[in-house]
Amino acid sequence: MRLRAPLTSVMLGSLACVERPAEHDSPPSNQAERRAPADSLVATTSGGTEIWYTLARSDSGPRGLCTDRALEIRRAGQRTPVPLLYTGTPPTLLDDTTMRARLSDKCTPGDSYLVDLRTGRPVRERR
Repeated sequence: MRLRAPLTSVMLGSLACVERPAEHDSPPSNQAERRAPADSLVATTSGGTEIWYTLARSDSGPRGLCTDRALEIRRAGQRTPVPLLYTGTPPTLLDDTTMRARLSDKCTPGDSYLVDLRTGRPVRERR
């Protein structure tokens, strides 16, 4: 009887150390959902400044599912993220210092923003 108590506590203790997935944590249904898209070059200015898609977020709307991407400006080894602007449409270079990008919400293009390529600061475009 004395041997059973220590043996039982060792067995119960080892069971507590087994890692189990949480019931609500189910793996993504396919490989594409598990991986974020890689950074990809969108445009390059004549001065060598590059515009890249970086972060991604999945969304859904009246048109179905989509992936919106954040933008980043890369120049001379420096990376400047464009804050709070996820887009589903490619940005347009206006000149070497400005691009136009459309904010995306629920898979639908919204307001246009002019983005300063030196600072990354977006300003809503007035029309």
